[in-house]
Amino acid sequence: MTGPERLTTFEMIYRPYSLEDAVLEGQRCLQCALPFCVEACPISQDCRGYNILISQRRFDDAAKVVLRENPLGSTLCKVCYHYCEEACIMADRGIPIAIRQLKRAALDIGKSDLAYVPSAPRNQRIAVVGAGPAGLMAAWELGLRGYTVTVFEEEPYLGGQVGTIPKYHMDGREILDDVARFRNLDVTFAFGKKAGVDFTPEGLLQAGYRAVYLALGTSFHNTLGIPGEKLPGVFYAIDLLRALNQGPAVRLGSQIVVIGGGDVAMDAVRSALRLAPRGTVRLAYRKTRDAMPAGSEELQEGDEERVTYVYERSPKAILGTDRVEGVVFQRTQLSPAGPGGVRSIVPVAGSEETVPCDTVIAAVGEKADLTGLSPSLELKARAHAWPEGQRPDTMTGIEGIFASGGKSVVYAMASGTRSAEAIEAYLARKDGRTPIPRPDPFAEGKPPQLPKGYSGPTWRLD
Repeated sequence: MTGPERLTTFEMIYRPYSLEDAVLEGQRCLQCALPFCVEACPISQDCRGYNILISQRRFDDAAKVVLRENPLGSTLCKVCYHYCEEACIMADRGIPIAIRQLKRAALDIGKSDLAYVPSAPRNQRIAVVGAGPAGLMAAWELGLRGYTVTVFEEEPYLGGQVGTIPKYHMDGREILDDVARFRNLDVTFAFGKKAGVDFTPEGLLQAGYRAVYLALGTSFHNTLGIPGEKLPGVFYAIDLLRALNQGPAVRLGSQIVVIGGGDVAMDAVRSALRLAPRGTVRLAYRKTRDAMPAGSEELQEGDEERVTYVYERSPKAILGTDRVEGVVFQRTQLSPAGPGGVRSIVPVAGSEETVPCDTVIAAVGEKADLTGLSPSLELKARAHAWPEGQRPDTMTGIEGIFASGGKSVVYAMASGTRSAEAIEAYLARKDGRTPIPRPDPFAEGKPPQLPKGYSGPTWRLD
């Protein structure tokens, strides 16, 4: 479909490969001696391994390779930022291997309804707070090692921020398919339970959990901090996107302004275009196009769908009496580079202008909701505002409680592994034993190992 045609529906944009197309694409992979694609993946997914299996029409084996390291494969094959493709050597020759699409082909065509196999029960309980990608990854890591894991989740659904991803990216069933593979692990879910309100992390330790992992994510919106922000007709993007997928129904006006420049802002403006096809939808950003933090894929698809951008505009006030009637913007410009090359945003005096509208969607960042949590945890917020323990192993200020997160689904998964391994090491020290590495998820006697040629990660969690 063309960009304008896509605006008539929330159907997924990317169509799956046919078997033959997947085989042909897999055959383009050079099987590099140095797997740059694997080194670029935050969870060290052996994409080189499933590429060659697909090229040989061995889709069942390819699916198992995907799921061996990636318990959220059905989700990632739709929404991952595919850092592997950016590192693919074929990109220097024209077009990188479509690794994300090949992952999807492996799971769509191959046998992917598998069940993970736990190690012998350890009869020790661990609590995971948050059922987003980080929490689910940690639950998988610990469940495979034989721990009894309870995942506490505030919302009535799985996935955390995955539940806000628009349906033109994924239809929402993927996370259920992923977690269905946990069915033999001793992992249970307690929905409608909010940390700091229904329980405390310290209370979980007192209740007999040997460790607690806080995977709180960034589910709470930042505010604009300007007059008129509480008028009817003002929405916060993360809440709007969540409601579009989970309910209740949302009604927007016909003159819509989205404020922000990140991926959530792009999700909001592209969703608004679908909800108000005969309306006027603009995205206003305080810097220039090349400074937008949104991913290149989002921007390209936004261009195809004819998103209207207004650059170098900062909101000063939202106007209206009973509801939104307009937004006052002030022009901005970047200052000359200062120490370290940093350029600050400078408002242009006397440049205020009013943009008429009846709906404002604010997408100016998210943060964690730490209501009710003890300052003794000494949580630090990373650059993207997820809370994390201050020690290198992500332990917080309270012994036995760990916390971490990540800037995207796959980075959050990597942080979940990091904290799960830290919990295993912590409990091993307490019990006077050697830490258990991740066992073979399918109990086939194949211990986990990095693929041949792997020299080290090219990514950083920080």
